[in-house]
Amino acid sequence: MDKLLIQGGQPLDGEIRVSGAKNSALPILAATLLADGKVTVGNLPHLNDITTMIELLGRMGVELLIDERMSVQVDANSIKELTAPYELVKTMRASILVLGPMVAHFGEAHVSLPGGCAIGTRPVNLHVQGLEQMGAEILVEGGYIHAYCKDRLKGAHIFLDTVTVTGTENLMMAAALADGVTILENAAREPEVVDLAECLIAMGADVRGHGTSTIEIHGVESLHGCHFDVLPDRVETGTYLCAAAATRGRVLLKDTREDILEAVLLKLEETGAEISTGKDWIELNMRGRRPRAVNLRTAPYPAFPTDMQAQFVALNAVAEGTGSVTETVFENRFMHVQELIRMGADIDLEGNTAIVRGLDYLTGAPVMATDLRASASLVIAGLVARGETLVDRIYHIDRGYECIEEKLQLLGATIRRIPG
Repeated sequence: MDKLLIQGGQPLDGEIRVSGAKNSALPILAATLLADGKVTVGNLPHLNDITTMIELLGRMGVELLIDERMSVQVDANSIKELTAPYELVKTMRASILVLGPMVAHFGEAHVSLPGGCAIGTRPVNLHVQGLEQMGAEILVEGGYIHAYCKDRLKGAHIFLDTVTVTGTENLMMAAALADGVTILENAAREPEVVDLAECLIAMGADVRGHGTSTIEIHGVESLHGCHFDVLPDRVETGTYLCAAAATRGRVLLKDTREDILEAVLLKLEETGAEISTGKDWIELNMRGRRPRAVNLRTAPYPAFPTDMQAQFVALNAVAEGTGSVTETVFENRFMHVQELIRMGADIDLEGNTAIVRGLDYLTGAPVMATDLRASASLVIAGLVARGETLVDRIYHIDRGYECIEEKLQLLGATIRRIPG
């Protein structure tokens, strides 16, 4: 099992390119199942989850052509198998996204429940209920969701009782080929949901209101092929900006967008960072100054993203003053705190709030990544710590960050991957 070895203490300085967003690429790859023509998806990040989704489509008999720049051409007309098997779905919850497109286009879908997910857990339940409201017959047995629709799905008025990104995406895709109008109330507003809607529109769908909490989809007879580039990864962008701020450095990030990062950029300015932006770039410069601690509270978009919480806990750990970080989206999202404390961080957990008292420095130590964003916070901590930090279980990082050590090396960090 690979590990990352980091020698801390160097301010980051340089420029890198931001990769495409995994959380946009996965639903867009699933959406290719709706088209009668060939769909080319560009700006895909080179990540395990993307490879898994491509493998899943291939396993179903979908014809795929991949070029050296990670553009994928998908032709769903060649589909032979309407089953998403457990051995692929268990490694990636986002596999559930093929359910809506398959039942809408082919009238049938057999999708394994995501690993360890009983149907009673609300998010998957909302996908199923919404499709049933649109006329699909659904049976859950043997760990699979079996969905059937003899004719076309019918438009419906669907209220989602929890804001669910994948639920919104699945039902929006299904509604694109339904008969009549579907209205999704309490829909997710994330930029990745908007990106999927824009891709569907490029395929000939009639989607309105994306980016608000009410999305209206007027079903069409069929969808055609198109070329669509996935939007930049806002969490990767935020992570490198946070790392530069924590190390008192400077970074220029290219091929990114500031309009989908407003809550994060505001907080970085509060730390004392100088931020300048252009059409497709963001620059952060600390001018060698120590960051100031910030208070923040996570909430669904457009508020501060839960996926950036861990990185700001690491930044606060070496900031001037005391900051409180409150997590309202996930209940188990402070697993990185114990690892940061191993590096000397002064953090108290009070319910769903971390009180972080900034110190002059952290000390390198062996630490273990527990999930994707937690592992990013440990890398940031390693970059600011004195001495060596060894981050174990970095397969978590590889799920969401393309070539993290190469990009940090380009910014002047002393970091390398060592085989486990």
